[in-house]
Amino acid sequence: MYQSYSSHPSQHYATPPPTNRPQSTYQQGGYGGYQQRQSYHASTPQPPPSAPKADPLWHYFSSVDKDRSGAISVTELQSALVNGDWTRFDLDTVKMLMNMFDADRSGTIGFSEFKGLWKYIADWQGVFRHFDSDRSGSIEGRELSDALRSFGYNLSPGMLTLIEHKYASQPTVGYGPPPGITFDRFVRACVVVKTLTEAFQRVDTNNDGWAELSYEQFMQIVLSAP
Repeated sequence: MYQSYSSHPSQHYATPPPTNRPQSTYQQGGYGGYQQRQSYHASTPQPPPSAPKADPLWHYFSSVDKDRSGAISVTELQSALVNGDWTRFDLDTVKMLMNMFDADRSGTIGFSEFKGLWKYIADWQGVFRHFDSDRSGSIEGRELSDALRSFGYNLSPGMLTLIEHKYASQPTVGYGPPPGITFDRFVRACVVVKTLTEAFQRVDTNNDGWAELSYEQFMQIVLSAP
């Protein structure tokens, strides 16, 4: 039997709550965004009809599309995404984002899909800044608890500690607190909590916070997480 500490989240963070300080991903660095390119290749393909030449996002898309294929691969996307400390996004997080926005399951993302991904990251930047109360550039301890609680996930202290260690930017050294969670890993942690919670809710048929699972059901839930 498995118990969920919060089987009825009141708010889903897949659409992050709005803040009073919207952020733009057009900046370099920051809490997470795209590295800006200072020049563009002469053979940059022409934008599709839905992407006016004046659209700044088309220029960013073109600069990330290094092989000029008209679509962005996982490796191209990872090379363009950076955290506030200028580290590249974790590869697992990049794969998760690709999977979320690769609507046609081509293994790459085109311009329209890229625009959706861009907005998603920009929304999460505002969320991250809101909960990074000490402006350290990472989420730690109480900040993680506050963020998940605001999304409706009231997890036990032990579960919060497990999440903090699992998604820390670096391994914990000695007996001190784990390193903070960077922007990219924070987004992935939140997506995993949401995905697992919703999977649990589907088998918790009477909504009492308890469910009886077979081994195969348990493995399917865990292995389906981002």
